[in-house]
Amino acid sequence: MMEIADFDSLRRAMVENSEEPEGPARNARAEQLLAEAEKLDIPLAVVEALGHQLKVYNYSSEKDKMFVPFARLLRMWDERPEDFDEYETHSLHWVFKWMTAGMLDQPHVPLASIEKWLGEMEHRYRLAGHSERAVRSAEFSVAGHVGDLPRAERAYAAWLAADRDRMADCHACELHGQGGWQLKNGRDEAALELWGPVLDGEYSCAHEPHTVLASSLAPLLRLGRVDEARAHHLRGFRLVRPMESMRGAYADHVEFCALTGNEARGLELLAERPAYFTDTGQPRSRMDFMAVVALLMDRLAGLGLGGQRVPGPAGRTWTAAELAGHARAEALELAARFDARNGTSYVGDQLRERMAQQPLVDRLPLGVRAVRTAPAGPLAPVAPAPAPEQAGQPSFPALLAEARRLSDTLRPHALEAWAAVARAAEETEVDTYVRAEIADHTAMGRGPEGVGLFERAAELYAEAGDEGEAIAARARAAYVRALSGELDEALAAIDEPYDRILALYADDATGVRQTASVLMSRARILMRQVHERSTGAGDAEQAVRELLALVGGRGGSDLRLVSRAAEGRAMLAELAEHAGDGERAGELFRQATAQFVGAELPWFAVEYEVRVAALAHEQGDLAEAERALRAALEHGGPYVEPVGRAQLHLQLAEVVGGRGAAEEAAEHALEAAHWADEAGQSGTLGAWARHQLGGFLLRQGRFAEAAEVLESALADLSAETHGDGAVVQTQWWLGDCLSELGEHHAAAERRLQAAEIARHWPEQHDHATLAHLAAESLGNAGLPAEADRAYTRAGELWRAMGNVHFLVRSLRARAWLALRTEAGPEGARRLMADAVRECEAALETAGDPAAVERLAGELGHTHRQFGDLLARSVPEDADDAAIREAFEAALAQMTAAISVFAGLGDDGLHSRTAAELAAGWLEADLSRPAAATARARAVLDAYEGADPADETVRARRAEARQLLEPTEE
Repeated sequence: MMEIADFDSLRRAMVENSEEPEGPARNARAEQLLAEAEKLDIPLAVVEALGHQLKVYNYSSEKDKMFVPFARLLRMWDERPEDFDEYETHSLHWVFKWMTAGMLDQPHVPLASIEKWLGEMEHRYRLAGHSERAVRSAEFSVAGHVGDLPRAERAYAAWLAADRDRMADCHACELHGQGGWQLKNGRDEAALELWGPVLDGEYSCAHEPHTVLASSLAPLLRLGRVDEARAHHLRGFRLVRPMESMRGAYADHVEFCALTGNEARGLELLAERPAYFTDTGQPRSRMDFMAVVALLMDRLAGLGLGGQRVPGPAGRTWTAAELAGHARAEALELAARFDARNGTSYVGDQLRERMAQQPLVDRLPLGVRAVRTAPAGPLAPVAPAPAPEQAGQPSFPALLAEARRLSDTLRPHALEAWAAVARAAEETEVDTYVRAEIADHTAMGRGPEGVGLFERAAELYAEAGDEGEAIAARARAAYVRALSGELDEALAAIDEPYDRILALYADDATGVRQTASVLMSRARILMRQVHERSTGAGDAEQAVRELLALVGGRGGSDLRLVSRAAEGRAMLAELAEHAGDGERAGELFRQATAQFVGAELPWFAVEYEVRVAALAHEQGDLAEAERALRAALEHGGPYVEPVGRAQLHLQLAEVVGGRGAAEEAAEHALEAAHWADEAGQSGTLGAWARHQLGGFLLRQGRFAEAAEVLESALADLSAETHGDGAVVQTQWWLGDCLSELGEHHAAAERRLQAAEIARHWPEQHDHATLAHLAAESLGNAGLPAEADRAYTRAGELWRAMGNVHFLVRSLRARAWLALRTEAGPEGARRLMADAVRECEAALETAGDPAAVERLAGELGHTHRQFGDLLARSVPEDADDAAIREAFEAALAQMTAAISVFAGLGDDGLHSRTAAELAAGWLEADLSRPAAATARARAVLDAYEGADPADETVRARRAEARQLLEPTEE
């Protein structure tokens, strides 16, 4: 901890404390610094320390503490205004607004005192010559809080009409308040339009766009703009997460989770901030927080999860139902205190409305991992079976008729219908044939365990007099043996049913449907032999063609026969693929899908569209692959299991992303992550989907969203499951996101972690690149010594790989860093000279003209940077001779750069003119106006006849004219 010896050290300590995270520790340090300031016996030091204390209190959960330092500051101002410098005078008047808002947040402060304070603020602003804009804004806040809407409307109009001056809130904060008024009046679209410049980054401040992003969530959901709401949640929560003072905005994000089926994420948010349940420094934000806690807990209770354990106030364990009651009571008690203070019921009415909200979306996938807490609702992965038409419990005949209808039409829920028949049959007398049907369909749902039931069904069919169906059941039993790995047994078991069914069919003793069923089972068994042992392709093809000869043209309205024909066509496709004829296989698969779709059985086409996509991908026909995957999703509808949906969306994301459609690819990756979570594969398939989603969001420049998703993916990605390449790529992408967001220290950590993994790879390019990027982040994070070490390591790798360009760039970067380390200007010059030598040495041995040109460009940029470094590294206390010597050396480097760039012709034009102008300014600084003029005119001549619309041309010409002005004078 810095020792406070004088005013300067106090100021440095306050700056350092301001950079610490919000919270009690920072507040306590501010209190210590005030005590140290009082020891200095300098009035301004006390003023600044009080201002610092007031500021950290305001940006914390202890907002109620800021009234004391402000009262002391105001008393000091009234007694000795000369003790305040211009900045502190401005700050004193500025925080009047904080006091007004702060009093509103404290129900123990009487309304009369707030109104009196508002008058005091207006009086003092008038004396200081400030506009009334900030005063009317404060009045608007007071009127809106108590529910005096006519007064709020008048104050709102006066606020907008008054002139903006130095006391007005920043544009971002003003727009937030103005949008809030539109929301209060039910104008969601108008609010979002007002917030547009803040959301787009045109205006920002310490708390914006944080609060606007949070406030926009509910109106976006109400308007059905769910994609924007999702983006605002991911982006906004990342901003408010580290800021203790933003409990109200944090509450908006919890509310969003409760309204979008993301209850599990809402619980995660509550667990991250346990202090929010009990911090009392700002009662109004605590009231809002407890209200949305009650909303979330009610949602869980409504889903039958009232007994689930949830995070809550420390000191005991909580269930959702218990916390719902506690949070509601706390919120309503606080609302009652506000309403008693205000003399209205407005706060309580608004609070009850908020707690009574119903979900606006069953579930909005966010892309980050979240286990679903709710039972499957309207977004369930498998469509529910149709409800019976009649009211009450359907009769057994009705259940049987419905099951047979679903089976005959090959509906997806036929087996569920037969299960209902089986349950009902336990309480009623049924004939032998029906018992055979029940056993048969129960076996179909048992998989490998169904062999015995199929055999039992065969016995019952035979007992009922249907020999053909009995044979078909035994054939199905044989096929199940093949699926269970008993291929030899299956091949042996199918011979007798095959011979018997053909004999019966020849004697007209059974029908086409039963015969086709046996032929299909035989064909399937022979296909298993082809796939498992790569033998018997001829036998399998003969069996398939025998099947097609039987059912071809006989389908008509018999969907079973149509299905047999389509599946037979798909088997021929598999055989063609097995033989290496991908083109023929694709065509046959397409024919099979067309038959299924034509028969209105699209869900059976899904598997074959996926096969078409895979074949097309192998053949490089990405358009066909994309078409097939889209068709698979369309055909499958709600009948594809969650894991299948996840896989289809993920494959489509990769294909679509491959052709550059990052936005649509992100949508599919998002869906893939959602369905993987539904399938219970969050840590495997879901992690891969989030990895892909993060990459697609990064490609769109949606850095905050991408960072949230990638961090979520990293929690599950592992080298063992996903490969170390996926882990490195995710860390790499995350580092890029964090760098763009200005989180340079965190970016460096991610890049270094990725580099450590890549260090063990045989090919070292990724290792070198990551080390280089990590060095860049460390430099931006203000860690020059660490950055230098990382650049040194990267340079060693570049040298070992023979990559002169990046070796030179690492040396140049180290040279600039040296100015901030113990190496100093001398070390910087040595490193830049090394970079020049590396370029020159590489040029001497380069033979390829293209390589020569690239290296020449690198040499030119190195000379240019060397010149800039020499000019900027002159000590502030240097004498004229030292300055002149440095500028002469810099000019020599610029001249060398100009010469190199000139040799590159048109390709080096812009670089040459930039160096020429830099040289011109040096000539001017060296009191050589003629030389400076000559360089400026050389730039203008170089662009004679150039395109005037070219931004670089325009900028160079403007700078050249600027250089000419003082020299001509």
